[in-house]
Amino acid sequence: MNTIITIGRQFGSEGREIGEKLAENLGIPFYDKELLTRAAKESGFCEEMLQNHDERPTNSFLYNLVMDTYSFGYNSASYSDMPISHKVFLAQFDAIKKIADEGPCVIVGRCADYALNDNPNAVKLFIFGDDDYKVKHIMERFNIDEKKARDMMVKKDKQRQSYYNYYTSKKWGRSDSYDLCINSSKLGVEGCVKLISQYVEDFEAFKKN
Repeated sequence: MNTIITIGRQFGSEGREIGEKLAENLGIPFYDKELLTRAAKESGFCEEMLQNHDERPTNSFLYNLVMDTYSFGYNSASYSDMPISHKVFLAQFDAIKKIADEGPCVIVGRCADYALNDNPNAVKLFIFGDDDYKVKHIMERFNIDEKKARDMMVKKDKQRQSYYNYYTSKKWGRSDSYDLCINSSKLGVEGCVKLISQYVEDFEAFKKN
């Protein structure tokens, strides 16, 4: 197997749990918060700084250097003028590309599907779910009441959407941005893992033809 699986996910859809279980079943590395540790080590940023900007929309809309950076390359002058949020994004972007070059793995969030847009071995997934299912999961995970869980769900998804739409040329959660979108509230974690495993197997077989 040489497939890199990227997972975008709605908050509460159990996308992280699905990714973790999938990686475990396939015997390949799993990256979620681990990606921040890797990006921090390679970029020289402290990990706390990466966590503070992790999948959060940028505060600076003065210019969108990220697209230009990867289209035309960046010189040290333009890099030093970048807002810190852009630098953090680039550090993660570079880490994702390096991780993918090392072999098969599962990467959750952080615009990994966009970072690996040109990688023929990447399978790009999006996990979503019915609101009631997600709220129940959030309530259990964080031990909070329904209202707080709903507020958290809306806020987190707005953050992720804003971050993704700002840094990529695609739309977060829209089916044409991914290879496969799965409603986890219809299948549960085990069912999603089973479906994705089959999809990856068929994807690899199709590539060989």
